[in-house]
Amino acid sequence: MNSMNSVNGALQHSNPSARLRAALDLGTTPDLQFLDTLLQRCAVEPDFQVREMLTWALIRLPASSTVPRLIEEVRSGGAQARSQALHTLSKIKDRAAWQVITEPLISDPDDEVARSAWRAAVVLVPTGSEGQLAALLGTQLGRGGFEVQRSLSRALVALGSVIEPMLLRGASSKDDSVRVHALATEALLRDPDAGFAALEATRAEAKRVDALGVVDTAG
Repeated sequence: MNSMNSVNGALQHSNPSARLRAALDLGTTPDLQFLDTLLQRCAVEPDFQVREMLTWALIRLPASSTVPRLIEEVRSGGAQARSQALHTLSKIKDRAAWQVITEPLISDPDDEVARSAWRAAVVLVPTGSEGQLAALLGTQLGRGGFEVQRSLSRALVALGSVIEPMLLRGASSKDDSVRVHALATEALLRDPDAGFAALEATRAEAKRVDALGVVDTAG
């Protein structure tokens, strides 16, 4: 598989296994001529495993070429293109990509884009900027359902104890969803090994206690 037409045909095959094999082939023998093709497919590929293989193929290319293009995708692509570009940037771990982590991106209305931005942010954050990032991520406390909140909690906990002042403020919020999410994330920070089942249990308990009007905002 070495011509542009055959590569495009394989990546658009109706069978996900065929698309997976095509992406594997591109990663096995990296070639910059297929950078655009990989990015274009990431933007529309419906299968998770194929998208992961496309990401791997991109990682195999020189970061000096891929990172600027991925940043461009984050800034101007559609929702899936942006989400996948952020995911790939988090895998490459090139700090030059930190420039794309902005407040509007962290609060993007598309949950998948925002979740990818949170994950990328904690990987790319420069040393010394963790507190600033924690405050920025803290603006998203209480957002969405369990899966979205779990993603944010995971990103926050990855930053470590620097998030404690922000969680303390969140636990004193007048917004019920913010307060409950902050308390649940604080519990997860104290006991990361408890897993995310514990996060849901803590959320449920915080809601119950909150309903009684006796929330302990000191944790």
